Amino acid sequence: MAMRSVVKRVSLNRMMEGVRKVPRYFSDGKGRVLSEEERAAENVYIQKMEREKKEKMKLKAEKEKAASDKEKSEKKTEEGTHKG
Repeated sequence: MAMRSVVKRVSLNRMMEGVRKVPRYFSDGKGRVLSEEERAAENVYIQKMEREKKEKMKLKAEKEKAASDKEKSEKKTEEGTHKG
């Protein structure tokens, strides 16, 4: 009996070693499985798109701020001319 349990453990350990060497795969949500390289490339693309989106939002905010500052300065100029 003891011999059988040792054989089972050895077989189980060998099976587990084989599983560890298999590359991991991830699902893309559409039933397709992505390899690690594809997943890495997808992550790089997503990060690039997020950076571009943030940059666009930053530029838009700067333009809006510049426009509001210009309007404020024009109002102050108008108020100064009406007082005199």
